[in-house]
Amino acid sequence: MAYWKHDSAIVDDGAQLGEGTKVWHFCHVSAGARIGERCALGQNVFVGNDVQIGRNVRIQNNVSVYDAVTLEDDVFCGPSMVFTNVYNPRAAVSRKSEYRRTLVRQGATLGANCTIVCGVTIGRHAFVGAGAVVQKDVPDFALVVGVPARRIGWMSRHGERLALPVRGEGEAACPSTGERYRLHGDTLQPLE
Repeated sequence: MAYWKHDSAIVDDGAQLGEGTKVWHFCHVSAGARIGERCALGQNVFVGNDVQIGRNVRIQNNVSVYDAVTLEDDVFCGPSMVFTNVYNPRAAVSRKSEYRRTLVRQGATLGANCTIVCGVTIGRHAFVGAGAVVQKDVPDFALVVGVPARRIGWMSRHGERLALPVRGEGEAACPSTGERYRLHGDTLQPLE
């Protein structure tokens, strides 16, 4: 077995887990799940059948990754954050054929206790603050907070806030790495 799991964890037959992945206490990984290399699933994580998880993804305690969710490489899911897959659930109405797909792009951070309403895309290296409720797409590198989530700034790949306006024109450097970024309107690009 290329991955490691705690004795209390359940990994259903058919699930694919990459080398070096760790599955901690009381987790359940469903048969159709596809999980990349070097991931960490914290205590009490659930992963559904129609879920794709890239490499080096960190899912903290008490997170359920439901069907129709895709997490690209290097995504961080904070403790007790929430995914949904039905927009208008009712206990008495089956809506499994109405799941809305959610995509979390490479390097994004989803803060503790945030909620990602189904059908959105979280951009590359975006940062969703703790407790935020995301109801619409989040651009690459954007920092969003609040209920509903709104963009209040921009983040570097390293996870540092950049000294830039919310929208407009400008350039800034990551305080930790020195990597430079250019803002043009509502789009931030690294200068390579």
